[in-house]
Amino acid sequence: MLKQRILTALVLAPLALVGLFGLVEGGFALFTGAVVLWGGWEWANLSGLARPVQRLAYVVGLAVLMLLAWLLGVVQSAWPLWLGAIGWLTSGYWVVSYPRTSQQWRAPATRLAMGAWVLLPCWIGFIHLRAIGGEWLLYVLLLVWVADIGAYFAGRRFGRRKLAPRVSPGKSWEGVYGGMVATALLAMLFSAWLGLGTAQAIWLVVATLVVTLVSVLGDLLESMLKRLRGIKDSGRLLPGHGGILDRIDSLTAAIPLFALFRLWV
Repeated sequence: MLKQRILTALVLAPLALVGLFGLVEGGFALFTGAVVLWGGWEWANLSGLARPVQRLAYVVGLAVLMLLAWLLGVVQSAWPLWLGAIGWLTSGYWVVSYPRTSQQWRAPATRLAMGAWVLLPCWIGFIHLRAIGGEWLLYVLLLVWVADIGAYFAGRRFGRRKLAPRVSPGKSWEGVYGGMVATALLAMLFSAWLGLGTAQAIWLVVATLVVTLVSVLGDLLESMLKRLRGIKDSGRLLPGHGGILDRIDSLTAAIPLFALFRLWV
């Protein structure tokens, strides 16, 4: 399993770097859109659509919405990011209250709609951050990566209090705090690298801590859906890593929220 994970990472890492930082405008939108649409294929399965034709129909529907958003200039607006933020508030309520409120969202149609407000704002957030500057896209990717590492080691060393035992028993509050400490340090280092002023640096630390917390919600939301479906991984596309959603679940929450912070400031 470890060998598979390493080989997959060695193949995918250069492709991801070229796609995220070597492409611009339309090419970048197509690359990130393809990743998000594959996530939509897996989300359809999490929503209870087992037949390939049903899952394909969902992906086509998302693709049509993306095309319309691009042609109508919606990708340049902030309101889809705000809709995504409202969607994450709703998702957060469902995660915290699971399984008591599961009847509110377990219908396939509701889960499919949930996927739209998770995946589409993520794609639009990617486009916004790339337009603002590649360094900010790099930052939010590092943020999620550093948060995962900090949470893993802090959770293993200090983990006592379960974060959401009915959704993801392995996560602890100590792990969350460890991830926040790690990303706060990242924010200070990044502020120094960019030469930000004191006020801007403080803003970046605060925004980073909020986004770190919300990125955990992205992971928990997918875990909740997988638990309902009785599956371990969202897919089998990436040997040793599971599916696309297993790799970008935290990003689906972090990307649109951080883009919203950047646009707001």
